[in-house]
Amino acid sequence: MENYIIIGIVIAVVAVGILSAIKHFRGQGGCCGGGDYRPKKKKLKGIRYQKTFRVEGMHCEHCKRRIEEAVNDLHGAAGRVDLKRGMLTVSYAEEVADEVILQKIERIGYRIFKEER
Repeated sequence: MENYIIIGIVIAVVAVGILSAIKHFRGQGGCCGGGDYRPKKKKLKGIRYQKTFRVEGMHCEHCKRRIEEAVNDLHGAAGRVDLKRGMLTVSYAEEVADEVILQKIERIGYRIFKEER
């Protein structure tokens, strides 16, 4: 009887491993979705100024891409994330309120704080 229980547990663990591998190879792996998607780089004409924000909750390249894409969707702003430092640098070609950026990033699941200088 004990052997059947052990065999059942081993089969369950193997099944979970196989399903995880399948998800990973389909581009659904990683800590928060993974995938091979790369957002378009956004170039602004005439950068007027830059601001830096600290972002909590980023764990991988997928997180980085999600945040950059969220900022790049805003008219007049472009974002670049330094994953190791947990920092988001936003370049502005037009006036965009900090609150708009904060809400946009928090809406996708991250905590963001304006860096005071």
